[in-house]
Amino acid sequence: MEKQSRRYPVKHIIGFLVSIALTIIAAWTALGSDLPDMWIILSILALAVIQAGIQLFMFMHIIESGATHAPWNMMFHAAVVASIVVAGSLFTMSFGFTHDHDDEGGHQEHEQMEQHEDQGGH
Repeated sequence: MEKQSRRYPVKHIIGFLVSIALTIIAAWTALGSDLPDMWIILSILALAVIQAGIQLFMFMHIIESGATHAPWNMMFHAAVVASIVVAGSLFTMSFGFTHDHDDEGGHQEHEQMEQHEDQGGH
């Protein structure tokens, strides 16, 4: 037992450094590369999948020595929830839902009311 408590977490350090490197590569790909937009998106997606695998295997101990099974049921449900969140985010961003109501006069009516009040009206 004492031998395990003195062991240095080499796998965790390596996983952390690789995760940092993947994050830096993804940031450079998005901000500093001259690649076409589709290649930027695909490379960031690939780096995200690699980083998710590193997180699962190095930090979340998906395959532990002595474990009889991996918690595949929990991983499936987490993937479903993550897919719903990503799909909802993409849906919201792609159809441009904003708070700008100029097309229906939302802000214009408010501005007209303010001008009317400034002129002494109620």
